[in-house]
Amino acid sequence: MDKLRRVLNGREDNEELGLTSQILDASTLSYSTRIKWFIICFSAGILCSILGTGLLFLPNGLGLFAVFYTLGNIAALSSTCFLMGPLKQLKRMFEPNRLIATCVMLLCLALTLCAVFWWKKKGLAIIFCILQFLAMTW
Repeated sequence: MDKLRRVLNGREDNEELGLTSQILDASTLSYSTRIKWFIICFSAGILCSILGTGLLFLPNGLGLFAVFYTLGNIAALSSTCFLMGPLKQLKRMFEPNRLIATCVMLLCLALTLCAVFWWKKKGLAIIFCILQFLAMTW
């Protein structure tokens, strides 16, 4: 009966927890679900990168290459969010010893697309893709 009164008064048990606790409770995944989505996301990232590399050799394929390669890197990067969680991933990315690599990688993601679509410089786009790869492995 108390629960019915709380619901009718607009006070539920979840309001006592706080917003952060509610979000964390709603977003918890089992270990097997995390592993499955990591594999799916990482595989999609690799597939996009390989597809982008294959599209590079088509006429006017540089734009598709840049888009698919960048999407592949984003998917591969986001796959680790399933293993450790997005907040922990962001905290680890911006640790002092990884800060330079993170900034270079994020900057090169944007600059790759700018080089292809805005500046129309093919060589620069390839250089930024190489820098993306090096920053991701750093």
